Amino acid sequence: MAENNKTPNDEELLNVDEEFLKEAMCVLAGCDPDNCSYSRGYVKRQAVFACSTCTSNPEEPAGICLACANKCHDGHEIFELYTKRNFRCDCGNSKFGEFKCQLIPSKDAENVKNRYNHNFHGCYCSCDQLNSDSGDQDGNEMIQCVICEDWFHSGHLGSADSESEELHELVCEACMNKAPFLWTYAAHFAVPPVVNVSPEEGDEEVDVEDEKKDVTESSGNKRPSTSERDTTQEEAEKSSSCKRKREEMPGDVDDADQAVVCRLEDLEARGLQRAREGAVFWSHNWRSELCTCTNCKRAYLSAEVHFLMDPSDTLEAYESRGLEEPFGQHPLLACMDSLSHVQQLEVIYGVREMTTTVSKLFQQCVDEGKPVTAEDVHRCFEELRAMKRRRTNAGNQ
Repeated sequence: MAENNKTPNDEELLNVDEEFLKEAMCVLAGCDPDNCSYSRGYVKRQAVFACSTCTSNPEEPAGICLACANKCHDGHEIFELYTKRNFRCDCGNSKFGEFKCQLIPSKDAENVKNRYNHNFHGCYCSCDQLNSDSGDQDGNEMIQCVICEDWFHSGHLGSADSESEELHELVCEACMNKAPFLWTYAAHFAVPPVVNVSPEEGDEEVDVEDEKKDVTESSGNKRPSTSERDTTQEEAEKSSSCKRKREEMPGDVDDADQAVVCRLEDLEARGLQRAREGAVFWSHNWRSELCTCTNCKRAYLSAEVHFLMDPSDTLEAYESRGLEEPFGQHPLLACMDSLSHVQQLEVIYGVREMTTTVSKLFQQCVDEGKPVTAEDVHRCFEELRAMKRRRTNAGNQ
């Protein structure tokens, strides 16, 4: 009877979805698990970890690569930071005192181009909460800003979480203000914001779909005439034509850039505005709408957001590369091909035990009606380590 009382959500919780696992492994698939990434310099994007055992001083944040997390910091308190852009492995440098990297012992004292935030000490969001995986008491999920790469609770973004299927990336309010020209693009290409009508009405939320109409009517309280609409259409076609010409031009040619009509100026001239508050949710391919004229490129560099012009900077592009290089199939299956028969059996036993233990944990949490906590996960992995020790000891006897 208890089995029939399960809700669909419970079934989803207990079901290990292959596509979900595949996407999760993509974060690590582009990384070398055996060789420190330090020798590659500042890697465009890679999975980064922090070790609270070695770097507990808030004044000395540090990040390590996948290989160092596995080899140099085995048994330490490690937490994942997801991916970071333009990062160089810190393992064994001056931030670690006497501790030296086992893979590349000789490194620069510091990686001056690395960028750090409170994530490196296990804190996230504007609320500075520990442990991003746990969400908060209200069940708000964590969403990453594509510029500062901090993680935010959906309830702390200053705007309601969009449920649009076209949602691709998020930029937090602080980063929008750091690059204020993005507000102009947001008025045209971002997901329409959701605002509260009135606290007295139960915080009812509505989509601001009529923003263009409001801006038009506010400038004269009248709808545009037929001639005005024709003019606007001609300007839009002209802008589109300029954009196509820009895309057909070769690389960075300053003279060509100067001859192109600035996309940003064109959008500003249309008069459409958006309230400059709250985080902004962007639709797919929004970066392709950014102007690439010389002045705008300088603005991107000044605001330190020049990576927005690089299509390969997105997490989606990184994950796609992870599946294709070096793996031509599921990462786990590709690794299995290079293992001996004994090692393959070890992996099979490990995966089976992990699946059983994790499913048992989820089932217990469902039965008790409580969320999975960090302590539950740690206890789960302790059980897995104990199983491995028993299996290894039995094999040696």
